[in-house]
Amino acid sequence: MKKLKESECRSCCPVANALDVLGDRWTLLVIRDLMFMNKHEYHEFLDGPEGIATNILSDRLKRLVCTGVIDSRPHPAHKNKKLYYLTQPGKDLLPILVELILWGGTYRRAPDMPKARFEKIKRDPKKVMRETLQQLKAWEKKNLKNKPE
Repeated sequence: MKKLKESECRSCCPVANALDVLGDRWTLLVIRDLMFMNKHEYHEFLDGPEGIATNILSDRLKRLVCTGVIDSRPHPAHKNKKLYYLTQPGKDLLPILVELILWGGTYRRAPDMPKARFEKIKRDPKKVMRETLQQLKAWEKKNLKNKPE
């Protein structure tokens, strides 16, 4: 991910600049789905329980590609579709997402929250992060064999 030019910054604060990319209701949910739910196709993101609208999903995917958090490539089986995947800057959000899961599961726990997953993360967050990165790497090896560097 490139450093911002002065004209691209609305603030000198790194939190504000990160929120320019990540700070809306939907963006982190798309990243969550890529990271933990093995979702990589447009229609898979639409199937989430939060009910993202098609125009919003399309916009978030474009913005995440433009900012270098995710990338896409043509789907190998359907040339008019795309596969989305996390770039290294996207993967680097893993510890932040784990902390959000722990905070949300502690202070904003929904009655139907998947408790087993939360307890696993709570018990050993570093192990969950290692496993998540291994799963992402395995998916990339299978699906991005000729990934452009």
